[in-house]
Amino acid sequence: MSPGAEPPAGTALPTAADVDRAAALLGSVIPPTPLQRADRLSALTGFDVWLKREDLTPVRSYKARGAYTVLAGLSEEERSRGVTCASAGNHAQGVAFACARAGVHATIFLPRTTPRQKRDRVAALGGDQVEVVIAGEAYDDAAVAAADFAAASGATVVPAFDHDGIVAGQGTVAAEILAQSAELGWQPDALVLPVGGAGLIAGCLTVLGERLPGVRVLAAEPAGAASLAAALDAGGPVELDTLDPFVDGAAVRRVGDLTYRAVAEARTAVALSVAAVPEGLICVEMLDLYQVDGIIAEPAGALAPAALRLPVAAGGLAGLAPGSRVVVVVSGGNNDVSRYADIVERALVHEGLKHYFLIEFPQEPGALRRFLDDVLGPDDDITLFEYTKRNSRETGPALVGIEMQSPDDLAGLLARMEESRLRVEKVPPDSPLFGFVLS
Repeated sequence: MSPGAEPPAGTALPTAADVDRAAALLGSVIPPTPLQRADRLSALTGFDVWLKREDLTPVRSYKARGAYTVLAGLSEEERSRGVTCASAGNHAQGVAFACARAGVHATIFLPRTTPRQKRDRVAALGGDQVEVVIAGEAYDDAAVAAADFAAASGATVVPAFDHDGIVAGQGTVAAEILAQSAELGWQPDALVLPVGGAGLIAGCLTVLGERLPGVRVLAAEPAGAASLAAALDAGGPVELDTLDPFVDGAAVRRVGDLTYRAVAEARTAVALSVAAVPEGLICVEMLDLYQVDGIIAEPAGALAPAALRLPVAAGGLAGLAPGSRVVVVVSGGNNDVSRYADIVERALVHEGLKHYFLIEFPQEPGALRRFLDDVLGPDDDITLFEYTKRNSRETGPALVGIEMQSPDDLAGLLARMEESRLRVEKVPPDSPLFGFVLS
C-alpha cells in the first residue's frame, strides 16, 4: 500500500469514534448489558469486583456486537450475495442474529468441537436465513472452509475477530463499562478481559487507551490456547504448535493480524499484562458461578473471572491496592448442560481432590480387600476401578480413580501405598492416559 493510501476495507485500525458509531448502530438492537457487583469474587480477592454480564445479550455473548456492526456496513450488492463465517459457536450466533434481522442469507461453518447447544442456537437464531455446515476439528479448520466457500460463491466473509467493524463493535463493551461506572460515581482501576482471537480486547483497548489511559488491563487466555502471549513475545501473530480445544469459545491457534496491531498500539497507553489460566481453574470458577452466583457461564465466559483466582505472581494484578475496583467481563453463557460432568471432573483434579493411579494387584483372593482396609483412607472414595484379570500372570493391572475430601489427604495415601509394596504409578494430568480418563 502506497504512503497515504487508504487501507483495504476491514483492515484499518478503528478509533474510539468508530466504537461510538458502532454503539449508535447497536442501540436499538442490543440493550446495554448489566454491570453487577460480584460479592463472592470481591470477598475472595479483596478487590471491589464488578461483572460485565455479556452473557445476557440476546445471543448470550458479546459476539453479536461486532457481527451486527459489520453486517450494517455491507452494500446492497454484498447483502444480495450473502455472507459466510467460521465460528466456534458464539460468533455464529451473532451473525445468525444479525442476518435474521437484516434479511441476509448466511452459510456458517462450525468445527466439530462446537457443543450441540451452540449449534442448535445458531439454527434457532438464524431461522431460514442461515445454513449450518460442520467442518474440521477446530476453529481454524472451519475458517479455511469458510474462505473456500466465499471464493467459490462470492459471499462476504464476516470474520470472527480480524476486522475493523468487529473490533469496533466489540469495543462497545468498554464504552458501556465507562458509561455505567460513571453513573455509579467511579471509574475502573483495572479490567479483566478474556482473549481468543483478540477482537474483544482490541476493541476495548481502543476505547480505554483514549479515554482511560493508564488503567490496568489483564488479558486472560486459556493455558492451552495462549495465542496472544505468543504473538506479543514474537512481535507478531504466530501459530501455536498445539491447541487445547476445551475452552471452545477462546481456543484460537493464532490471533488476528489487525487485532494484534490494535493491541500492540494501545498497550502503550494502558498497563497491559497477560495471564494463562489453567483449564481446570476455569472449571472451578464455572461451578462457583453456577452454584453460588446463579450464573451459567461457558468455559470462555468464566475465563476472565477465573483469572482473578490465579496466584498474585501469575495473575497480572500484582500491586493493585485492596479495594480497587476491578471490572471482569463474563463473555458468554452458551454452555451445554451435557458438559457439566466433564467440568466437575476437571475441577476436582485441578483442586487436588481427585487422582488416578495404575496399580498392579496380586491375582489372589483378598488383594482388593487388603487395599481397601490398609491403603484407602477413611474419607477416600473409589470413583473408578478398571481391572483386567490375566490368567498367565501373577499380577493384574487396575486403573483406579480416588476422590478425597482434602488435597492434604494425598500425602498419607501415597505413604500407605508405599508401605503396601504394591506397584503403583500415579497418572499425571499431562499423561495421554489421563486424557483417556477425562474423555
